[in-house]
Amino acid sequence: MTDLIEAVDALLNRPADVLPPPEIRARLRKASGLTQEEVAEAFGVHRMAFLRWENGHSMPRRKHRDAYLRLLKGWAEKHPEAASAPPVQEAG
Repeated sequence: MTDLIEAVDALLNRPADVLPPPEIRARLRKASGLTQEEVAEAFGVHRMAFLRWENGHSMPRRKHRDAYLRLLKGWAEKHPEAASAPPVQEAG
């Protein structure tokens, strides 16, 4: 029973690896001056795969998700305004 409790505690203490909402993902990338193609190439995936990650239509596998989360956190530190700014409303 103690092993089970310790395993549960370990899961509860594990840092969250939740990706930010899609609109923030895109704003962070754009604030960094990179294209979807450039990021996809760095990750070794097709641009369409990256596009699906960025727009929230699919999730990267664990290896890529950890790296993508690290990238997003780094961008958020460099561009806090893009991580917290409300989305811009288009006129029309």
